[in-house]
Amino acid sequence: MIEKRQFYINGEWVDPIEGKDLNVIDPSTEEPCAVISLGSQADVDKAVAAAKAAFPAWMATPVAERIALVEKLLEIYKRRGEEMGAAMSMEMGAPIDMANTQQVGAGTWHITNFLKAAKNFEFIRPLGDHAPNDRIIYEPIGVCALITPWNWPMNQVTLKVVAAAIAGCTMVLKPSEESPLDAMLFAEFMDEAGFPKGVFNLVNGDGMGVGTALTGHKDVDMVSFTGSTRAGIAISKNAADTVKRVHLELGGKGANIIFADADDKAVKRGVLHMMNNTGQSCNAPSRMLVQKGAYDMAVETAAEVASKVTVGSAHEAGRHIGPVVNEAQWNKIQGLIQTGIDEGARLVAGGLGRPEGLNKGFFVRPTVFADVTNDMTIAREEIFGPVLSIIPFETEEEAIAIANDTVYGLTNYVQTQDGSKANRVAQQLRSGMVEINGTSRGAGAPFGGMKQSGNGREAGMWGIEDFLEIKAVSGWTND
Repeated sequence: MIEKRQFYINGEWVDPIEGKDLNVIDPSTEEPCAVISLGSQADVDKAVAAAKAAFPAWMATPVAERIALVEKLLEIYKRRGEEMGAAMSMEMGAPIDMANTQQVGAGTWHITNFLKAAKNFEFIRPLGDHAPNDRIIYEPIGVCALITPWNWPMNQVTLKVVAAAIAGCTMVLKPSEESPLDAMLFAEFMDEAGFPKGVFNLVNGDGMGVGTALTGHKDVDMVSFTGSTRAGIAISKNAADTVKRVHLELGGKGANIIFADADDKAVKRGVLHMMNNTGQSCNAPSRMLVQKGAYDMAVETAAEVASKVTVGSAHEAGRHIGPVVNEAQWNKIQGLIQTGIDEGARLVAGGLGRPEGLNKGFFVRPTVFADVTNDMTIAREEIFGPVLSIIPFETEEEAIAIANDTVYGLTNYVQTQDGSKANRVAQQLRSGMVEINGTSRGAGAPFGGMKQSGNGREAGMWGIEDFLEIKAVSGWTND
């Protein structure tokens, strides 16, 4: 079994001051695959002190030098990508082919786009022609606590670490204790790239322990957290006493509005998007809203597509989906599927229990419910598993009302061949992102939500800005 008990603090791998062992479970086998240490307040204090001490010099480091270090990091990340894919596949259950392409590729994508954004970013800007001696200076916030989830590990680690580093912040990363191995590998990459001591630190732990210690720490200037809305609320309260900035990327309950004039592949596209990463994505299109003229055919198509989605071990090659991350998540999903049945939704694919032929591992049957109403539990709660709810609607206005009738506001989707209607609906949806007709957002597009899906934006120029303070200076001279 892999042993990874140390933390990365001040440029060195060090033993925990008060470590407590935790087994990392392989969700495909339900067996331990590694052991890590959960840190304590003392470990957090040590890491934060290292980041605080490193901040003045890192802030003063020319941006071009910070960019050069990130370019080295990208080279190492690409070279060691297969190691990273294997780690994520084993610890959180992404099938190995998907891990090597989508999971690893997300990190490559974000680092590359941050580099492009950084090279065009003006850290010192004129206020305007009316004030020739005024300057707006973007400077780093300071010491940042970065707390990342297990579902898209490298996606979130790179979105936070690389943006913070380019901005000139120092940091302490607490990855999810469910998927710590990829982050520890990433720490090796940061070390190999040559980042100065104390700029990047890693302490493993759980939310109640290390998470609470970090988010309430008096010397942490900003918290960037991705995870559940429940945890985000707790973090905001804990951080309030020190008035630190809190950036939250939280849950979602995305509506995928399929109008009667949508293209022939819209329903299939929506189902497969929902099932990707075993439904464990905050931006998953988990509510499929279908116009009544196309409803019966959509339900039939969705059931057929879901029934053909295969499920298997994350260690096997192929285009199947893997297990959900752990037993608690499996039990939660089973409970919500049962609730959907009990509340009168029509089960048209999947259902309770493991898929046929799988009696071990946290595997879930790809499930589709039809005739769902938006007040049902499965339409309100983020399930975070391969479970799709189909809801009928009649008019454009009704679709928008249903889509917006949620506490979440992360990503919504629109499917129609009427361009003006698509644009009109997109502008009325209360979410941080809208994707039309399966078109992915472009390189460097901001990622983030409204309402209880969080605040702030990640990726590209907006991701760098999130780690910067704005200073107004008057009387600037050009000597």
